[in-house]
Order: sequence, then structure tokens, then C-alpha cells
Amino acid sequence: MELILWRHAEAQPGEPDAERALTVKGRKQAKRMAAWLKNRLSGRYHILVSPTARTRQTATALTEDYDVSGEIGPAATARHIVAAADWPNAKGTVIVVGHSPGLNRTASLLLTGRESEWEMKKGGLWWFQLRDEGDPAFLRAVVGPRDA
Repeated sequence: MELILWRHAEAQPGEPDAERALTVKGRKQAKRMAAWLKNRLSGRYHILVSPTARTRQTATALTEDYDVSGEIGPAATARHIVAAADWPNAKGTVIVVGHSPGLNRTASLLLTGRESEWEMKKGGLWWFQLRDEGDPAFLRAVVGPRDA
């Protein structure tokens, strides 16, 4: 299984939080990251997206074929995200488009076994892979929108 944690791109400030749209810069970030992913994704993948406007817009840069999940919304914990992605049991690749700090804490949990306050850039992603059952996850890539 592979798990890609993709933080939403830069969004406009304002309220209500759930309706904040991507900025012009954010749309460019999402397009760059989507192009990077398209060149590297192979086989089957499933996308889970937080119900906020900014995460849906980020995911749409890659595809409109995604599932919205309230379990990975702005208040999601690492354990919520891992459960929603069905890590490590899901087949293929799961892409979770969500928020900080949940995604940051998920990355930490997968690599160290505990949640910590790590930084994930807006529009960036962390790509994890599990080679064999029982093995620890390894980090395949960390990519920011400027690097894509």
C-alpha cells in the first residue's frame, strides 16, 4: 500500500472557514503538484478529500473523481486519517487531501510511531509506502509545490 498525504494549497483568509477558496497562487500550487503526481502515479488509486472548499479545489487539479470524507476534515487527528485511509490494509494508493495539523501528525505517526508537530508546506505532499506486511512505512517522497 502507498499513502500520499497532500496538504491543501494556499487558501484565501476569511469565514466561514469551510468555504475558503484557493488563491491564484494556491491554484498554481495545486496544478503543479497534480502534474507531478500524474507523472508518478501508476495503477489504482483512491482519493479522500476533506469537505472544505480548499481541499476539494486542490484535489480537482488532479481529478474530479474523489470521495469527500468528514473524517479527514480540519479537526481530524492522525488516528482519524489513518483509519479513513484504511492504512495499512487498503489496496493500491490512497491519497488524502487534508489539513494541518492532522496530516503533519499523521506523517510523524507513520515514521516514528507517535504524533509530533511536524511541518508540511501548503500544497505539499508526503508519500509513504509499505513494502511488506509488518514492515514499517518508509518515506518515498516529500515534495513542496515549488519542487514539483
